[in-house]
Amino acid sequence: MFKKLVSLILAAVLVCTTAVLFSGCDSASDFRIGVILIGDETEGYSAAHIQGIKTAAANLGIADSQIDWKYKVSDSDSSSLEAATDLVGKGCNVIISNSYGHQTYMAQVAAEHPDVTFIAMTGDFAAISGLDNYKNAFTSVYESRYVSGVVAGLKLQELMADGTLTVETQPDSFDADGNVKVGYVGAFNYAEVISGFTAFYLGIRSVVENVVMEVNYTNSWFDIDKEAAAAEALIANGCVIIGQHADSTGAPSATEKLQKSGKICYSVGYNISMIDTAPNAALTSASNNWEKYYTYALDAAMKGEEIAADWSKGYSDDAVAITELSANCAAGTAEKVAEVEAALKAGTLHVFDTSKFTVNGETVTSAEVDLSWIDFSTMTVVYEGEVVEAITDGYFAESTFRSAPYFTLIIDGITER
Repeated sequence: MFKKLVSLILAAVLVCTTAVLFSGCDSASDFRIGVILIGDETEGYSAAHIQGIKTAAANLGIADSQIDWKYKVSDSDSSSLEAATDLVGKGCNVIISNSYGHQTYMAQVAAEHPDVTFIAMTGDFAAISGLDNYKNAFTSVYESRYVSGVVAGLKLQELMADGTLTVETQPDSFDADGNVKVGYVGAFNYAEVISGFTAFYLGIRSVVENVVMEVNYTNSWFDIDKEAAAAEALIANGCVIIGQHADSTGAPSATEKLQKSGKICYSVGYNISMIDTAPNAALTSASNNWEKYYTYALDAAMKGEEIAADWSKGYSDDAVAITELSANCAAGTAEKVAEVEAALKAGTLHVFDTSKFTVNGETVTSAEVDLSWIDFSTMTVVYEGEVVEAITDGYFAESTFRSAPYFTLIIDGITER
């Protein structure tokens, strides 16, 4: 009788444990994922998330039929609230959104459904929201942007060394002080974009010191025509390399077209390889490996384990990378890239090393960051966060105190348009 009682207790414990592991699901086959995307598979940023989620799901034995997709959901109105609410109704255990503008609506639905986990990618207030089921994540993509800048710098160095790019042959590509010009197509003047283009610029400057960069904003994450026009304007102003933090192929396409017309110009893309789009102009692209985060987060959710409120990983966790190097890259690029990536992984290289840049001619010794979340439409603090010092051991510690970037310094050598 005693043995039978013990057996019954153990069986009950096993049932309870299984229930906890699967967050109320009877088995892994009952687990559902909802995904809210700003775009779809036709644009690089969302395509990278789609691939990351599908690969993570396959890693964990989650079938495609267990994923509900919401494509092209605006981040400028309440569309994501409606999408998230619908996904709750479909029985999703985890609901993911991939655009910054979705986050306030995700938090609202999270507060109404504490039994569902909500993940707002690139969001920035999960840790101070008081919601245990609301999470933020981003990668340390500034690291791969730095590496892509190194690739661009090596190309500039090659062009100047072989006499293709000189003040005499290409006067419009140099400023009055003899600095070579590069350009950048940015979506918005958000910290995420500023952090990225600064890292790109510092990567170039690690190879070619005498360089300046002009940033043109499109005020849109995805607009092929605006991105193309911004790239064309930058090239018309003499810029030789065009980087981007915008989601379409507009800038690489424009760069390719102008190179064919005789301009000296090359492209560094974002999210996906742009070699097919710009076979003569593309060098590489900075990219994210979203599989790393989604495998971690979905596995934890299935097991009923806590997901970090803020998650941000880089080269040390293979969460970021650059895409393949094109045949247009300078000789020796692959070897230099391997060296830089190894230093980033080892922690011996810090992208925002304060000895490598100045602001208004001065070395930055202090940069306080307020982690509160502010509603800028009303200029009110919605969630109170602490103020932290971001300069640590001689470098700006990006994406350390929260996953979303908070580097907003406009360093010397960069101008915004």
